[in-house]
Amino acid sequence: MKVCLDSNVLVSAFATRGLAADVLRVVLAEHELVVPTVVLQEVERVLRDKFAVPPGTIAIAKQVLESQTIVDRPDVPLDIAIRDPDDTWVLASAVAGGAELLITGDADLLAVANQSPIPVLTPRAFWERLRAT
Repeated sequence: MKVCLDSNVLVSAFATRGLAADVLRVVLAEHELVVPTVVLQEVERVLRDKFAVPPGTIAIAKQVLESQTIVDRPDVPLDIAIRDPDDTWVLASAVAGGAELLITGDADLLAVANQSPIPVLTPRAFWERLRAT
């Protein structure tokens, strides 16, 4: 399955231990990770500026992500009103990249899950879905 992880999940996966890191490992091992360029840029910025992650660790994170399916920002967003305009591009990029699922902890994206052309799940909901099958 093609899976897109939002920046908040990826940042948590690289900066901490826990569910997000487990989700990333499972996606890398068992699925195809779709990485929008807008997400890649946000992950790098947040790891550097908010978490003060060492440059070498950021380089490793970028290398891991850049070895996956990279999706450029599409020319037009989806026709879904999302409170944060940046999130519009995350969802549009995931769809353009053929993702079958978007995993996020972002409340604005989760709020429009019922309007999204692909399922939008929290990391916990994804984990529970995996373990149920």
